Amino acid sequence: MAKRKERIQNPEPFVPDGNEAAKSKKRSKPPKQHQKEEKLITSNITSKIIKEALLQQKELRDEDQNASNNNNFFDRLTDTPNVPQDVADDDIDDFAGFSETQSQFAGYEEEIDEEDERIMEAFLSKDQGRQKTLADLIVERIKQKDASVVSETRPVPKLDKSIIDIYKGVGTHLSRYTVGKIPKAFKHITSMQLWEEVLYITEPENWSANALYQATRIFASNFGAKKAERFYKLVLLPRVREDIKKNKRLHFALYQALKKALYKPAAFFKGILFPLCESRTCTLREAVIVGSIIEKVSIPPLHSSVALLKLAGMEYCGTTSYFIKLLVEKKYALPYRVVDAVVAHFVRFIDETRIMPVIWHQSLLAFIQRYKNELQKEDKDKLRNLLEIQKHKLVTPEITRELNHSRNRGEKEEDLMSIYILSPIPLLLP
Repeated sequence: MAKRKERIQNPEPFVPDGNEAAKSKKRSKPPKQHQKEEKLITSNITSKIIKEALLQQKELRDEDQNASNNNNFFDRLTDTPNVPQDVADDDIDDFAGFSETQSQFAGYEEEIDEEDERIMEAFLSKDQGRQKTLADLIVERIKQKDASVVSETRPVPKLDKSIIDIYKGVGTHLSRYTVGKIPKAFKHITSMQLWEEVLYITEPENWSANALYQATRIFASNFGAKKAERFYKLVLLPRVREDIKKNKRLHFALYQALKKALYKPAAFFKGILFPLCESRTCTLREAVIVGSIIEKVSIPPLHSSVALLKLAGMEYCGTTSYFIKLLVEKKYALPYRVVDAVVAHFVRFIDETRIMPVIWHQSLLAFIQRYKNELQKEDKDKLRNLLEIQKHKLVTPEITRELNHSRNRGEKEEDLMSIYILSPIPLLLP
């Protein structure tokens, strides 16, 4: 047998020149298009990116901790730690304030008739109780839970001392606020479970008018309808009524806050309009100021319909007619249920012995002018009986004319034209 030839091995490893890799004997396939475009990142570069990302996250956490001054602050009090803000922080912080010429809203004095205001007072409640505020609610809640604080006028809720100190400082800042940035801690109130207690610590009744405007912008954008309603009812409305009562007009910043509040229509009606009317202490001046906002701002038809239905069923307080008139003049198509409710609202005054204010007659005229063709024949008969009792020398003839020149619900335009043809002379008489 022939002896096998020994393999000669090179003791030195092969090192290619430069950065070129050793060529394999086996020919490799050309790379595909997506492989050519793909650029891989080596492990050492990947680790650098991860380290840099971790450093950035740590800086963000440190920034938030310095702002709140409490490491576990939002973990305990917030529903979700990160809640997106619909209002840009830059937009809030760039607030330049209102000029002195805009410091008061004074465009409504000429619309208020003193005689009509005196007549309306007969329909107001004799109990001039103070509007319930957030402080009243929280103090009552604290005293119910702890009998030992009954004697205290403004007890402090049971929260961490660091939280109380932070928001007392925020409240002090907001009481002097005119322009510029809003504290970050205040913006985080919208994401808290105990937001009412924390807001109470800041003493909203002492905020400046500009601070309340900024707060309304933040809460109207970031609160849901229920929470926004609570803020409007317990903070914004009492402040607005107090300012009107004290100055006989409304500060321009508070007027702008009411306009911002209407961007959540359901919350505005439930938190501002309905409590104002249900109190039965709403003056004509208050109605004209709040009503001017309803008149200027566009409101979805569905919310207007619900508001009319609710106002029509309320106990009458005089200024209710003003709000009904404004909503009717929006000229939205109303469901028959709402139309029937408004008719029933007016018909119930057939037994009223008091003199009705002019605004009541004007609201009835506005309703008839817009919805006369959606009324049933029986409703028109009831309204004619009403007009025999509740009369106004200028307005009542117009209402009667509108009723006579209208078709009934369900009738077509041709049916009305036949009435004109059969009896042209009586219809042309004044």
